[in-house]
Amino acid sequence: MRRSTVLLSAVGLLLAATSCAEQAHDGSASVPASSAAAVGTAPPAPQQPASVQANELGSVPVLMYHQFSDHPASVYDRTPADFRAELERLARENYVPITAGEFTSGRIDIPAGTHPVVLTFDDSTNSQVQLDPKGDPTPDSALGILLDVSKAHPSFRATATFFVNGSPFSVTGATKALTWLTQHGFEVGNHTLHHSNLATLDPAGVQEAIASEQTEITKAVPGMSVHSLALPYGVMPKPGSLAVQGGAGGVAYQHRGVYLVGANPSRSPFDGAFDPAAIPRIRSEAATGPEAQFGSTVWLDRLAENPAGRYTSAGDPDHVTFPKSQASQLAEPLRSRARPY
Repeated sequence: MRRSTVLLSAVGLLLAATSCAEQAHDGSASVPASSAAAVGTAPPAPQQPASVQANELGSVPVLMYHQFSDHPASVYDRTPADFRAELERLARENYVPITAGEFTSGRIDIPAGTHPVVLTFDDSTNSQVQLDPKGDPTPDSALGILLDVSKAHPSFRATATFFVNGSPFSVTGATKALTWLTQHGFEVGNHTLHHSNLATLDPAGVQEAIASEQTEITKAVPGMSVHSLALPYGVMPKPGSLAVQGGAGGVAYQHRGVYLVGANPSRSPFDGAFDPAAIPRIRSEAATGPEAQFGSTVWLDRLAENPAGRYTSAGDPDHVTFPKSQASQLAEPLRSRARPY
């Protein structure tokens, strides 16, 4: 496990160093700076890092959602109203959504003074994504709510990562749903074909569970690249390196990021201790209830109370900006991009 983690860390850091030139199939590629000039607008002047308390070595919340229902049946369910309220809070507190793929490759190109948040959805339920007969997201689906909040708050980017299983979004259909997502800047990740507990499978079974779902995804959208894996139940396979890369039936896979269930924010991808093979996530939950101390409301409160420890962008994606006092945290391969102040 440790060897695979080191290898994946190196891959992630190299991707971060070259991300401004990368064009990703998941819709996360940034617009070249020359595009602004082409339409006659100048890029905004960079702000001084201290003026926005920039800290790109700070913590990043990776939020986890499952089912949406007016009558939640478990701690993993949220009502549509609760979901909307949480997104509204994130928008008010200057969070900007990015995909899991952008996060692990260091493509965090957001305005100065804002904070990245990764919205992730597991299990490909119909309450998450449903399209009407015209091909538009239904307003009561999680996707429809996210788009509506983004429309009301234009700086709150409408993007997320959907970790899917076999036959995703059955009411709409896999091809129609996944095509819409990829065409509109969302990321599709792997959650195994049958939501398998990978710790109960032998190495061949682990690779079959992961590779089979990758096959289903690429059947639905030919040519799609899959960069992210969410572990069912948050359980690692044995050996853990099989979550990172492997293959079965002639299908190979390699993931930039492997996501757990977790209970706390993630380290910055620029932090030397960041482990892209085991990224923690925070379950969306109210301030009270079972294990609420590990849920999103409590953690967002903590991050708001300690803004110095939260990832705050300097608005300069070509560098990693942070207070000089945190220089020891920066991953060694990124020293050439460091911008301490």
